[in-house]
Amino acid sequence: MQGAAGMQIGQAACMIVEHVYGRYVGEAHRRRFGQFFTPPEIAEFMVSWVLGSGVHSLYDPAFGLGAFRRAADGRVGVAFAASEADPRIVEFWRRGSGQPADFVRIENYLESWGGSWGNIVCNPPYMKFHKFANKTAVLAELSARLGVRVSGYTNVASAFLLKSLTELRPGGRLAYIMPLEFLNTGYGALVKRKLSESGHLYGVVNLRCEQEIFPDAITSVGIILYESARRHDKTRFYDLDAVGGLTRLDAARPVSEPLFGALDPAAKWLPYFRGRPVQAVRGKTVPFAHYGRFRRGVATGANEFFVLKPSRAKARGVEAECTPCISRSSQIRRPVFGKAQFDELRAADKDVLLFSVGAAHSARAAEYIRYGERGGYHERFLTRNRRPWYGTETRSPSPLLLGVFSRGGYKAVLNESGAVNLTCYHGFRPNAFGASWVEHLFLYMLSGTGRALLSLASRKYGADLDKFEPNDLNGALSPAPAVLAAIPREAVAAAMRAVRETDRFPGWAEEFFVSLESGRAMA
Repeated sequence: MQGAAGMQIGQAACMIVEHVYGRYVGEAHRRRFGQFFTPPEIAEFMVSWVLGSGVHSLYDPAFGLGAFRRAADGRVGVAFAASEADPRIVEFWRRGSGQPADFVRIENYLESWGGSWGNIVCNPPYMKFHKFANKTAVLAELSARLGVRVSGYTNVASAFLLKSLTELRPGGRLAYIMPLEFLNTGYGALVKRKLSESGHLYGVVNLRCEQEIFPDAITSVGIILYESARRHDKTRFYDLDAVGGLTRLDAARPVSEPLFGALDPAAKWLPYFRGRPVQAVRGKTVPFAHYGRFRRGVATGANEFFVLKPSRAKARGVEAECTPCISRSSQIRRPVFGKAQFDELRAADKDVLLFSVGAAHSARAAEYIRYGERGGYHERFLTRNRRPWYGTETRSPSPLLLGVFSRGGYKAVLNESGAVNLTCYHGFRPNAFGASWVEHLFLYMLSGTGRALLSLASRKYGADLDKFEPNDLNGALSPAPAVLAAIPREAVAAAMRAVRETDRFPGWAEEFFVSLESGRAMA
């Protein structure tokens, strides 16, 4: 491998090339093709690892700026081939390198079948399928080839990986650097099953230095290492905070090494990067949906029109036709948010009123609607698909709120304000059975055990950003009714008093829930 100084020089040169290319094609072009380029030290590691198979050939399904080609240069007897959907980037590489690009086929990898490759190394496009041309046909073909239905929620990178797994020859290796969100998503179950079903998954490397690798990416990044020549009795999960750790990966100790038979494709795998994954005690947990449903907050499509400060609503004469709302996560600073806290925001003239009218409304509201149409708010993506465009979603106030995004721990709120929430929070509405357990569930969400178990439902993005989706939360683990019923009501009341008085979950109340987690059963 290159020395450290050589890697630094290579990184600087590549950054210059990327900058020149960005100016050459523009950011819109890069976004269209989902282009994020591989740093040379990562390309060097990936190429070295796959060539460790002993097979002297490499195939790159997404050539880009040729990072893997450069890493393979100088290695005797290595045949290199690639595909690339963007002819402009191949022409840019050809001109810059002064070399012919006859080893690159200009084609969309997901539409070109029949390949068979000794080793595969790839940095696939980072984009959702809704931006992909011929999405329906591509998904149908991929589903037919795999013999299972591939979800439309699958991102393009995961589709690339699924296809490559079908094209890797026996005896070869595959290395993919890609978003790791699939490890915790519903569509990811298929990807994880294909990776693990035969014991060929060598390991997964989580790169917590994703901003160093892809400064413009907002997702978690990692490397999938797959070896078709060997069956492994365990899979290695590595967690690195610096790219330099890749050069010492062979000697590094994995954070987790679950046995092959213990890898459940339906489970969330991101916890393996935190050491021993949190596991619930069987029979003591149920899905949160047992008690009700999480639902995203109101999406207006144009907050600057629909969300008003009290002074503006009064000036427009629409104050009576507005609904109290929580429009920003920062508006709630305490775990219990009551009417007094909302009234403080209103008195401070914060944007806490949602303009919400139907076909029957006042003359002043009609005037405000015309103002919105003059401003083009009715032509926004959401509003132009609503009838009428100014009719916002109907929501009742949710007694429990959970922050959509978080770093270092989510925000859980008992909402007693009577205000509806916008998309900064997901709202939990209990069913008839769950209505009597709201405070119990709130305390669970605040507890250490609750945070550990609920975090299993989060999706990981760049810069240690966690995100919850409503459906993931509905399937998240919560205490079984028998566990809640065993907590004395007077103890719950005392814990709630402590939360209201101190804004903190009392440590003594942890005993309510520790029996839910394997290895932490109460004495």
